[in-house]
Amino acid sequence: MRIVLFTGAGISAESGLNTFRDNGGLWEQYRVEDVATPEAFARNPELVLRFYDRRRAQVLHARPNEAHRAIAGMEEFADVHVVTQNVDDLHERAGSTRVLHVHGEILKARSTLDPAIVLPVQGAELRLGDLCPLGSQLRPHIVWFGEEVPLLDEAATILSRADVLVVVGSSLQVWPAAGLVHAARPEAQVHVVDPDAGKLPLASRPRADGITYWKQKASMGVPMLAEYLRKQAG
Repeated sequence: MRIVLFTGAGISAESGLNTFRDNGGLWEQYRVEDVATPEAFARNPELVLRFYDRRRAQVLHARPNEAHRAIAGMEEFADVHVVTQNVDDLHERAGSTRVLHVHGEILKARSTLDPAIVLPVQGAELRLGDLCPLGSQLRPHIVWFGEEVPLLDEAATILSRADVLVVVGSSLQVWPAAGLVHAARPEAQVHVVDPDAGKLPLASRPRADGITYWKQKASMGVPMLAEYLRKQAG
């Protein structure tokens, strides 16, 4: 059985990481145009770097929750792949071994001259003057608004091979990544774990009546689903 999990901010919110739309969250204090676009970095790199330093510090302080651990545990009985919109490393710290980050990784930096040069950030801060081996400024290894999503095709290929697709904690509103769920084969099982699952855009798909909804928070719903799939795997 090949299980592919498509995860979003909701799974990390229970570990204390703000979602994009949280009231009072870190994102609410800034305009996207000022901190999460290539133009913002060109205009005020210091502001952008400090914003991501704060997000990075949050990630380093956070811990995986029961949902992350349940996903990692699925590797005991299935071929499990995680495609995540999240930029944190909580899946990896929980033990998942095959994780694709379509929007980048907050604990890494990349060259502004050659995007193929990606390096770990040492500590919580990335500063002006931190350079890649080519001598150019390092920037957060994040896909900003207005940039292409380079791993989109790889992610679509992974989803197209799923026997079981599980959507966890994603509002399915951040495009183009949200469109990845349509890469799943018609015969694949589809499960959605979200307290408001029935309200998600996925519910408007033609096959909506074939989707199983687990209307729980990720930390409760994912362990329940994992046990259900374990029994299916025999």
